[in-house]
Amino acid sequence: MKEDNLARVSQSGQIQIAQTQVMTGDRDKRRFLYYQLARSMENASQIDVIVSFLMESGVRMLLKDFKKATGRGVKIRILTGNYLGITQPSALYLVKHELGDSVDIRFYSEKERSFHPKSYIFHYKDHSDIYIGSSNISKSALTSGIEWNYCFSSDTDRPNYEQFYQTFEDLFYHHSIPVDDRVLKEYSKNWHRPAAAKDLDRYDESEEETLKITRLYEPRGAQIEALCALENTRAEGAEKALVTAATGIGKTALAAFDSRGYERVLFVAHREEILRQASETFANIRESDDYGFFDGTEKCIDMPVIFANVATLGNERYLNEKYFAPDSFQYLIIDEVHHGVTTQYQRIVNYFKPQFLLGLTATPERMDGRSIYEICDYNVPYENSMQEAINKGMLSPFHYYGIYDETDYSSVRLVRGRYDENELTDVYLRNEKRFDLIYKYYAKYVSKRALGFCCSRAHAEKMAEEFTKRGVPSVAVYSNAEGAFAEKRDKAIRKLRDGKIKVIFCVDMFNEGVDIHSVDMVMFLRPTESPVVFMQQLGRGLRRDKGKAYLNVLDFIGNYEKAGLVRQFLTGRLDTDNGKTADYEKAQIPDDCIIDFDMRLIDLFRELDKRRIHIKEQIRNEYERIEELLEKRPSRMDLFTHMDGDLYGRVLERARENLFKHYLDYLDENGDLSEEEKDLCNTIAKDFLHEIETTDMTKVYKMPVLMAFYNGGDVRMDITEEEVLESWKRFFSTGTNWKDIDPSLTYQEYCAISDQKHLKKIMEMPVHFLQKSGKGFFVRKKGKVLSLRKELAPVIQNKAFAEHFGDIIQYRAMDYYKRRYLKSNE
Repeated sequence: MKEDNLARVSQSGQIQIAQTQVMTGDRDKRRFLYYQLARSMENASQIDVIVSFLMESGVRMLLKDFKKATGRGVKIRILTGNYLGITQPSALYLVKHELGDSVDIRFYSEKERSFHPKSYIFHYKDHSDIYIGSSNISKSALTSGIEWNYCFSSDTDRPNYEQFYQTFEDLFYHHSIPVDDRVLKEYSKNWHRPAAAKDLDRYDESEEETLKITRLYEPRGAQIEALCALENTRAEGAEKALVTAATGIGKTALAAFDSRGYERVLFVAHREEILRQASETFANIRESDDYGFFDGTEKCIDMPVIFANVATLGNERYLNEKYFAPDSFQYLIIDEVHHGVTTQYQRIVNYFKPQFLLGLTATPERMDGRSIYEICDYNVPYENSMQEAINKGMLSPFHYYGIYDETDYSSVRLVRGRYDENELTDVYLRNEKRFDLIYKYYAKYVSKRALGFCCSRAHAEKMAEEFTKRGVPSVAVYSNAEGAFAEKRDKAIRKLRDGKIKVIFCVDMFNEGVDIHSVDMVMFLRPTESPVVFMQQLGRGLRRDKGKAYLNVLDFIGNYEKAGLVRQFLTGRLDTDNGKTADYEKAQIPDDCIIDFDMRLIDLFRELDKRRIHIKEQIRNEYERIEELLEKRPSRMDLFTHMDGDLYGRVLERARENLFKHYLDYLDENGDLSEEEKDLCNTIAKDFLHEIETTDMTKVYKMPVLMAFYNGGDVRMDITEEEVLESWKRFFSTGTNWKDIDPSLTYQEYCAISDQKHLKKIMEMPVHFLQKSGKGFFVRKKGKVLSLRKELAPVIQNKAFAEHFGDIIQYRAMDYYKRRYLKSNE
């Protein structure tokens, strides 16, 4: 075929690519493989693809044509490789999300043989065409990359066509595994961005520049995975979900994409800046400017999308029909949901009744000791940790240096687990040697743009003064800034980006909501006592940026109370119960990252580990801390919600110290029983409550039966079929609890279960085992499903009995949800 005949110009001025057998790529569009594949898809009745790898860029390019084909009923089979991780999880999710069951996609499964085929087979009514050559599914390979491909037909060369096709059939059916949801989730979780991907990404970016391709607002990378997970969890009946993902994947954009199918949307955040940034993102993705704000200055109530400040909307004067009905919004987004334990957030969450609630956070650990998973029914369909995000190339790697700091913290008072700010500031400001130490390491590791996290306004001012004095232009950023080196946040950020200053020293102003991609160093200049704050501050520098190979992290550590916990913050490991120092060197750290502690810190950690008090005393101290925090005696649920996560885990591992299994005894030992509780402890009721505390809950079947007895605090002696069935169905119809009935069930199958089948399950499982448990507290009576032992009749109206009964049920339910969640992520 002559070159001049390969292209024609249509009346609209667009190039129409003629059919050709030879494709060589480069800058001549007439030799791009993509145009030939698109032409072949138009009339194919079946499509088979075998390639070494798929990349998101290539899948996006073919997606429109694939959709047209599947819309005509065309079946597509794709066989690809997973060796070395070149195939991107997002590419696979995109195929499955957009094309569903129309595509049968599989991984080649033979580990001992290499897998490098690249071929596209199109079947028509009376013949087939096969493209064979060097192009995998990536944008550059399908367009201007130097790729050689040749097309021939079964009509012209039947023997060789059959050889290729029969080999495909054999590989597809006998040497592959289907990429189902389980396989894909596991592949994604373990996927590390390979070194070769950097070159492939560069080629694709170059392709966009060459073809002047405009980037559209469409989900990318981890967003595609999260959207699939959210879609699946809604299909399973979930009405709430929590997405936990490291800074950098675009959680706000994810929410905008996911909300596109809903007309009325409410986005709630605690900072004005977050709301303004979110409104721009939503406007671009939803392609609409129909939004308004509900904050201190605006009170918009009638726009399709409203961005609300939590402090304003959470005020009781606005949570009423005059402003918003409970069902005003179909989709509710709680941004930075780790703040969702505050009173204002709780009012909002409890008032509105959306079709779906989405919580977003980069830091799912407990904020102020509280768990956020309860807000979303422990339904976490998607999470992407910092380590996973770095491994996948979404975030920059870090080089962490733990630097020994001789500052003496012994004279600084601890108030509710935190150092007194004024005393801490005084220790720092009087320590000239510490300023020299910080500057020395700053200069050693070199930085163009750095953030330093300080303990107070005075500390930030002094750090900016000391660095400026040493020739490093710096400013201090904090609320109500008035000092000599103070600068407003927005202006400081512009100066840092423009290179007019080199360091911003800040106080609680950059923990979240603001990202400066070009920051190449963060300095921790105060004791880091919370994993949440540690990860937030680390995250401020992990954004990828052109020319930034990694983030330097300088952590100045002294003999403060929780110094050793930094090992756990970085690696998730802290093996110190027996006086052993955590072996962080053996822990899995993200790709291309470094963790380096000064040897004097290793010695300090060992001493701190040896001084750790016995767990019984730790529990007592934590109990008193929570009691002071809440200004009341804590319940089991209070302890579960507020207890330090590491301590809670160790409590559960020790039967003797596990106060959740004998809470009345624990209160008695501490002299904290009320007179009514003392009387209760002299009856059979104490043994009954202990039975509920300790009854086996490997499965959750007993929970709705116990809830039927509890009856919202009006305890019943007997439960009927109607009562237990109502409690059972209410429990298992909440969120995705239905999965706990039978893991093999689909949501549709669960919905189809008859009342009789539910009752049969109730009788065979929880009723049967409750009857057999303990001291015969549960008995059968004529006309009743189950009854309590008659000796309990005098105490069921006792207020203390009902309170403890309800507390145990609520705690055990939440503990079960948490264990189920953790198990699903093992």
